[in-house]
Amino acid sequence: MAQGLDGLSRPGRPGRAWVLVPIAWIIAVSVVDVLAPPHIHLGPLLVAAPAVTPSFGGPRTVGLVAALAVCAQTVIGVLRDPDELLSANHEAQIMALLLVGTSLVVFCVIRERRAKELRQVRYVSEAAQRVVLPPLPQRLGPLRAASLYLAAEAEAQIGGDLYAAVRTASGTRLIVGDVRGKGMTAVNDASLLLGAFRVAAHRPASLDELVAYLDRSVCWDLAEPGETGRSGETFITAVVVEIPDRDHRVRMVSCGHPPPVVLRDGRPLTVDARHPAPPLGLGELAAPRYHVETFPFEPGDLLLLYTDGITEARDSAGTFYPLTERIRGWTEHDCDAFLARFRRDLLDHVGGHLDDDAVMIVVERPPEL
Repeated sequence: MAQGLDGLSRPGRPGRAWVLVPIAWIIAVSVVDVLAPPHIHLGPLLVAAPAVTPSFGGPRTVGLVAALAVCAQTVIGVLRDPDELLSANHEAQIMALLLVGTSLVVFCVIRERRAKELRQVRYVSEAAQRVVLPPLPQRLGPLRAASLYLAAEAEAQIGGDLYAAVRTASGTRLIVGDVRGKGMTAVNDASLLLGAFRVAAHRPASLDELVAYLDRSVCWDLAEPGETGRSGETFITAVVVEIPDRDHRVRMVSCGHPPPVVLRDGRPLTVDARHPAPPLGLGELAAPRYHVETFPFEPGDLLLLYTDGITEARDSAGTFYPLTERIRGWTEHDCDAFLARFRRDLLDHVGGHLDDDAVMIVVERPPEL
């Protein structure tokens, strides 16, 4: 279940019946103005008709209403001053309506052009996310999985958070990470690490050897021409896990990343690394040793892998999202059902807007029959 790309279709406008509102206003003002005493002039109120039309109409609708307002002002002038045809006052009002109507049409054209550009940007970002971060398959051998990606910026839809899963001959390997920084540089670093993981995770190397290779891949990228000065400033926190098909213990290497959580019968168990390694990309500076740690993952358990965009999400009072406290007592054993509830709970906590991208991966080991 991959989220975070909602509302990409063109937003619909209210029904065409709304155009009757400014037209009725024009008719009402015109009738009252013609019947009113000579010293009362209601013509300036006609400008309200084209002024409200952009809220539900496009350039053509606005132009039509503005033209009707100009015609109405002309008719009012002719009927009120039949001898002089049009007074200077009515001519000034007509010119004002023409100016306002033209300005509103131009505004609507620019607005629709920018809306089209925004739709194109969202379409491209959706395609980029599906290439770089395709949703996890629902089945990973005997495991079930689901993924949630929530972008902080609706226009971007993709950032430096990353995840991937690879099947091996004996199990499943997963990575969840977070690139320091934002923008296209973070996306580039994330795609590089994901590519390296997808290629190397199939090999029969041990988990610590795999993580060492991923660290070298990030360091090599920082050493490329044009990347001068990024060494030591760019890094990627990550947790890499290996879930055997026939063993109920998960192997893990943590590189400065938030710890996984195992949800067992409604009780969240945080898996803190006893020997965490530094983030990927700092290997040349820290010369790390990667310790493989294990923890139980029994049938019926849910394994939660996530980024700090979740645990550092704040509510209006500045309180961080307390992940383990919020999910305590949740008894969902289905990945999709858990993520649906979690997504609602997280967005309720932050008031509907995240300050940072957030990823949650849920892996379920189904109960043995």
